[in-house]
Amino acid sequence: MDKKLQEKTVLFDAMKKHLANRVVRFDVPGHKGGRGNKQFRDFIGLDAMQMDVNSMKPLDNLCHPTSVIKEAQDIAADAFGAKEAYFMVSGTTGAVQAMIMSTCKAGDKIIIPRNVHRSAINAMVINGTIPVYINPGLNKKLGISLGMSVKDIEKAIKENPDAKAILVNNPTYYGICSDLKSIVKLAHEHNMLVLVDEAHGAHFYFGDNLPISAMAAGADMAAISMHKTGGSLTQSSILLSGERINADYVRQVINLTQTTSASYLLMTSLDTARKNMSINGKEIFKKTVEFAEYAREEINKLGGYYAYGKDLINGDDVFDFDTTKLSIYTKDVGLAGIEVYDILRDEFNIQIEFGDLDNILAIISAGDRAMEIERLISSLAEIKRIYTKDPKGMFDHEYIAPTVVLPPQKAFYAEKKMIPISESSGQISGEFVMAYPPGIPILAPGEKITDEIIDYIEYAKEKGCLLTGTEDMKVENINVVIE
Repeated sequence: MDKKLQEKTVLFDAMKKHLANRVVRFDVPGHKGGRGNKQFRDFIGLDAMQMDVNSMKPLDNLCHPTSVIKEAQDIAADAFGAKEAYFMVSGTTGAVQAMIMSTCKAGDKIIIPRNVHRSAINAMVINGTIPVYINPGLNKKLGISLGMSVKDIEKAIKENPDAKAILVNNPTYYGICSDLKSIVKLAHEHNMLVLVDEAHGAHFYFGDNLPISAMAAGADMAAISMHKTGGSLTQSSILLSGERINADYVRQVINLTQTTSASYLLMTSLDTARKNMSINGKEIFKKTVEFAEYAREEINKLGGYYAYGKDLINGDDVFDFDTTKLSIYTKDVGLAGIEVYDILRDEFNIQIEFGDLDNILAIISAGDRAMEIERLISSLAEIKRIYTKDPKGMFDHEYIAPTVVLPPQKAFYAEKKMIPISESSGQISGEFVMAYPPGIPILAPGEKITDEIIDYIEYAKEKGCLLTGTEDMKVENINVVIE
């Protein structure tokens, strides 16, 4: 990384220069720097509204960057150790889809863990790539899916030597990391590309004593949510690629689905967040780890809860652990994670990232304050004191291995009929069902619906999980394939 180069914020500087010129606005957006929407301008501030501009020569064009956006992306590539970087204004969802769609075509196989974010399966619905699913490891006590075992990948490669790529979640939402370096070596020996959904790992590139990053491990592409742990605005992400990838073709693929009216608020936030991380990252993530480790230790002293960390590492499907993640198992106090999530928000005014059936996740960053960490710990203590109950009879696992009958694209576009979920056992799903967050499908198009899955869906609804994905907004009915 070139530290002198990383001091630059060329896109942000170009924006400031443009605003200083006081250019008369006869282009979109129609709010004209906030004058046409005074209520919103007064709420978010004049500067933000004035920075909301359309593409123009002095500010470059994200669809075909040749000046300041191109330079800002090149500086980002240097920061992340990649050959190319692409600013994404469609979130990491768009970046994951671009990875798959630029490396696989209709009918191509991709080796992929089943606990992927829905964006990966969406890509296969769009372009017809065929998934070869690997069931991730499972921690039965915690009810969480783990990383990808190298042995399982070896088996999948042997059975599918024509696969074009392997996609790896690294880290998972819960902080679990796979043996990325070994996976890359194995894939490249078999002429396969490695794509990494690194949505939750932007900090791996800039902190000390954190798991290896995708680019450092030699991966071919990585999708990074800068807005999650990097400090940029929500919906802004970066896609990275290496030497084996045709960068101009990737840009063409991105342009198939990404907006032609890219937000300069999002792009300039990427430019400045990249500078902050590359210059101050070691200090930022040292503080983040200290906060998370302190919270983990104190929560475990409370009893009942289990804030897990590096103690899960087994050298296989938990090869490493992201210590910035504060993942907490709640079931031993008799509460589902989603119940703790709701109580924290409704009674203690604390918003955490998500709760599933067994766990909660609090995102920790250097932007937190020590008093807020203490407030979270004391609130969990109060919840335990007030709400503890017998955990007997609670749902005992989180991940259900799917039975894939049809490729996602074929099932999604097949002739379908809508029936009650409660009566759908034995049918083939024609759509998604998932709890969001984390957005990992319980059911994906082409998978067989079982009694176990129906029970899981009903239990998740009963506990208050936000279920999404079905055409039926109440998630009472599901489209199934007419065979």
